Amino acid sequence: MKKVWIFQGGWTGHEPHLTSVRFAKMMEKHGYETVIYDTLEPLGNLEEMLKVDLMVFCWTMSELDRQYASNIAKAVGAGVGLAGCHGGMCDAFRQCVEWQFITGGQWVAHPGGDGVEYMVNICHGSSPIVEGLEDFPVCSEHYYLHIDPAIEVLATTRFPVVSYYHISNKPVDIPVAWTKMWGHGRVFYTSLGHHDDVFEKSPNAAVMMERGMLWAAQGRQIVREQGLTTEKFENPAKMY
Repeated sequence: MKKVWIFQGGWTGHEPHLTSVRFAKMMEKHGYETVIYDTLEPLGNLEEMLKVDLMVFCWTMSELDRQYASNIAKAVGAGVGLAGCHGGMCDAFRQCVEWQFITGGQWVAHPGGDGVEYMVNICHGSSPIVEGLEDFPVCSEHYYLHIDPAIEVLATTRFPVVSYYHISNKPVDIPVAWTKMWGHGRVFYTSLGHHDDVFEKSPNAAVMMERGMLWAAQGRQIVREQGLTTEKFENPAKMY
């Protein structure tokens, strides 16, 4: 049975108890067995993590134990998929730079707070994850992120929309959704999802999330079939 671990917790304002259930239902439709954890303790068992196809994080802020971070790096590097949305992934574990390295970005601001109206612009041809989708409006938090230049951008949004100190700079396009690789593992992220109802009000957001999780999970099967190892990725230098 294909397996998905979903971690829900941290700051409750992002409604992790709702998004985790939504994401579980999305994956169960495709034959995945899902388990929702409200603790990070399973991350301490690398042997069990390596049996999972996908880990989804709905866990804003909080702290990540160094051993847990090391296990995540090894598991994803070995092919376990990683996915998440909004602050549940790219504003999780602010003090852990390795987590930021793995995920590809970190939230730094949402000028205007909640209720900002903005456009999500699809990067056509960038990935099957966004195939057939058109640009769409969103009314939510508008995430400004610092990002890894290695990411593959699937959708963007234009800043500034509201007045804040950053308007002194030129307009910029900030990624809304992206993929990247970590070793053999596939990583997917979307900044949409401040509240669970964003996926109801903007159906394309739900489509991207579902396709992104599936894409990330499918990488694990490829690793199994090809018998790939992580030897070429191993670095003798310690991260800390």
